[in-house]
Amino acid sequence: MATDRPAAPAFQEELLRRARERAAARPAARPDSADRGPAPLSRAQHRMWLMDRLGHDGASYSVPFATRLRGPLDVDALASALTELVRRHEILRTRYVERDGEPCQEVLPAPGSFAVPVVPADPADAPALLGAEAGRRFDLSAGTVPRALVLRHGPQDHTVLLTFHHISLDGPSLEIVAEELAALYETAAHPREASAPAPGSDPAQPPSQPQPRPPQYADFARHEHRAAADGLDAGLRHWHALLEGAAPPRLPGPTHPPTDLTARPTGSHTTPLAPEVPAALRELGRRHHATPFTVALTAAFAALHRCTGQDDLVIGIAGTHRRGAAMRGLVGLCVNTLPLRVDTSGDPSFSTLLTRVRAALLDAQQHADVPFDRIVDRIGAAARGADGTSLVRVTADVLGIPTTLRLPGTDAEYVEVGVGEAKFDLSFGLVDTDRPAALVQYRRAALDEEAATAFGATYAAVLTALGAATDDLPLSHLAKGAGAQLPPGTGALQEDDAHPAERLLRCHPDLSDATVVSPAGGPLLAYAVLREIGGPSPAELRAHLRDRLAPGLVPAAVTLLDVLPRSADGTVNPAHLPGLPALPAPEGPHADAVREGFAALLGRTPGPDDDFFALGGHSLVAVQLAERLRRALTLPLTGLDIMQARTPRAVSALLDTRAAERAAASLRAATRPGQPGRTGRSAPAGQSALRTGRARNGTVLVTGGTGGVGSFLLQELAAQGRPVLALARPESAHLVAADGVEVVEGDLTDLDGLREAVQDADAVIHAACTFTRPEVDVAAMDAMVDAWSRGPFVFVSSVDAYGHPVGGQVAEESPSHEPLSPYGRAKTDCEARLLRAAGIAGRGGASAVRSPLVWGPHDRLRDQLRWGATGVLYQAIREGRPLAVPRPGAGGHAWYGAAWVHAAALARAVVSCLDAPVHGVANAISGHVTWHDLGTELSQLLGATADFKESDEIHPDLDHHWHYHSDRLARPLRPLPGEDLRSVLAAMITPSLDRQPGRT
Repeated sequence: MATDRPAAPAFQEELLRRARERAAARPAARPDSADRGPAPLSRAQHRMWLMDRLGHDGASYSVPFATRLRGPLDVDALASALTELVRRHEILRTRYVERDGEPCQEVLPAPGSFAVPVVPADPADAPALLGAEAGRRFDLSAGTVPRALVLRHGPQDHTVLLTFHHISLDGPSLEIVAEELAALYETAAHPREASAPAPGSDPAQPPSQPQPRPPQYADFARHEHRAAADGLDAGLRHWHALLEGAAPPRLPGPTHPPTDLTARPTGSHTTPLAPEVPAALRELGRRHHATPFTVALTAAFAALHRCTGQDDLVIGIAGTHRRGAAMRGLVGLCVNTLPLRVDTSGDPSFSTLLTRVRAALLDAQQHADVPFDRIVDRIGAAARGADGTSLVRVTADVLGIPTTLRLPGTDAEYVEVGVGEAKFDLSFGLVDTDRPAALVQYRRAALDEEAATAFGATYAAVLTALGAATDDLPLSHLAKGAGAQLPPGTGALQEDDAHPAERLLRCHPDLSDATVVSPAGGPLLAYAVLREIGGPSPAELRAHLRDRLAPGLVPAAVTLLDVLPRSADGTVNPAHLPGLPALPAPEGPHADAVREGFAALLGRTPGPDDDFFALGGHSLVAVQLAERLRRALTLPLTGLDIMQARTPRAVSALLDTRAAERAAASLRAATRPGQPGRTGRSAPAGQSALRTGRARNGTVLVTGGTGGVGSFLLQELAAQGRPVLALARPESAHLVAADGVEVVEGDLTDLDGLREAVQDADAVIHAACTFTRPEVDVAAMDAMVDAWSRGPFVFVSSVDAYGHPVGGQVAEESPSHEPLSPYGRAKTDCEARLLRAAGIAGRGGASAVRSPLVWGPHDRLRDQLRWGATGVLYQAIREGRPLAVPRPGAGGHAWYGAAWVHAAALARAVVSCLDAPVHGVANAISGHVTWHDLGTELSQLLGATADFKESDEIHPDLDHHWHYHSDRLARPLRPLPGEDLRSVLAAMITPSLDRQPGRT
């Protein structure tokens, strides 16, 4: 039968021709963000990155997205959809690193495929499996590509879990992800249907058009960074004035704080509401020109006021930076915490309180661009509680229908996955669905479960009462008698972790306030404030306590005061309580180091009880102080420790405790008899030699620990409190034995031993090298990479891998140029094997750190000074021989000399790659020195007279004319006191065993 339609081949050719014409006419696509280099972190990302650096529970910032799907599931199509999703949205394949001391985001290449493991599981076992998978931490420096897991309950019954990091997306982003995944899944599952022309469609149009490129988050961060170039001073001044004098709400802490929070760190309490309540709340808002969110937020303020008795309250809400059509389809973190300060005094009616909350909300939204962490740092100590928690301990929100993954052909059911610890001590939530409820979520370490139940009941009672049109009632009568009071023993002004005697005094009907203190070396003392004149006497109060407490818990005296002296953050100030003995300032090396650290970073010498934040400290300074003390004292310490301890006395005591714990562990190791190692040999008692059993969590395997570089690596790892597994021969084990170090027998020729050691470690630093047997070095790297299955891997390489570059300036990751020495070629081969394997099959990030000559006070490094290129100078000076050095310009090169690195700086740079892998090659350079200047320094230090002359003839060992750039690791390479050229040369020329790290 005749037809007007062209033959199939001709039709396809015509479509292809027209598609090409349209493609040629279209403007060039916007470049990938990765092509434009690193982008700054957005304000919200910076806050998240800082929380990660401070050591907060990383699992708290995982975003699990789980859906139970009933119906046929095409796992291959799901994997294809995820691959395309990650390709489209660069933020889902971004890593976070530091450049020149500042954090930035770098887009990683799109993965070629996405792994979707399928695990058979009974539905009853699903919660534990989902929680464990969602609780696995992300390494921000390695990238935040989302993880997938499918639990197969039956042929057509699966639970799909996608786990993201919060730094990559927020709530609206999750809705975008779910919608796009459904469309991409349908395309992958039915490719022919998606690509075929629709019946009756215009043949001039291609069968399918690629989806438009979505907006990229890096562009948003760059725009935000440029917009903030003029600073945030005006906004910070506004927030400072608004929040000055505010303090975090004081919540009733648990009577007996739970000791094990690993199973249930977060609690929740749900109170069902009548189905008509949400509609009644919306009607209430309409009458007062307020949104349902504002009404629910006002109810949260009312409940918090009733449960705590406090009038000046702060509740945090989530603000958003999503504005305009340009951000439609953007996946990323666009939120900011907004602290709302509301005065609930005067027993206002709910409608009056609603007016106050609405005004505070509008004001906050007008200044929503100021980062919350900057606000807290600007306010200082007054914005934090006694435990270091910031101003926002309580939040509120309205929760709608949760997002689910709705794949074609399946029925979707939302699955709740609990992860880590709650981000705030207490959160109120109005569940506005077909099953409305009042929800409170809380940290079990911060809030008593019985008190949390009372908070939830109060919130539900307020919401229910508002539904009955009682918004004109004062707060004191709103929902009165509806379970709105806290249970006995959780008084309104109760402090966290209070002494039992203090709890009883606070519950006494005739007392308005009380505290109990235990001064060092003195008796337990109580202080109380009477509600009215003529109340109980101190003797009667003490008898009241004696009747209810064990003798050891009864204070020696009760003192009545008109008011308890309190600090700016609302906590009792023991320094102003009468009758307390003055505490002596702490003494000892830990206290001295803490005092010096406070003074160096905060610009003033602190008193023993001065508050870190009151002295001007903030989050980044806490990180810097912890790093300084950790390095100086070789004791584990984090920025979060500083923020929680806060005073020099408390930080010193914490360090004393950790030193005692380490000493006790060392004593146990020293008294433990030798145990047979993997090869059956045993170590003498007291020697941390051959190990058996599984390494501790977080263990770093170090090869080359007996060498000069290795000894500094072990010292740096010890300073950070990281457990170490050191590879060494039995006869060399004593050179690396130290606190926190376990020794495993082996060397580079023992490939089986290398594999076993790598399998036992959570991170690897490979610093060993034969120097003369490149085939051994390459075979050892092959064995280690083959066994590597998790965590970061750092390889200490050499600038010899660059060979002989053409120019005098050598950028990081420049290609190698012939001629390459066998040593340099082995380094490049090892690097290539490592970097190819990085990020595959669960492996972490990889770093190849290329170093030049390494100098430092160690016998191995002193030997290096006396031989090789520098040895030409050294021996000539020692022997008084004349020396010819290349003249600038000889051979067409303007400069001749050597790059060098201090061993301690190299160790800092290498260890920094454990937390922030460079995912490639980085140089570690302390400086460059000309041969002439080096010879002059050596002559002065050796007390000899050098006879230098410059020549156009170039000694083969002195034919070095390259400057190596060192940008990626600039921050850890910054020189510390004693790491300058002259100091390190003096230390190397004058042997001194007490300067050698790692020696015993």
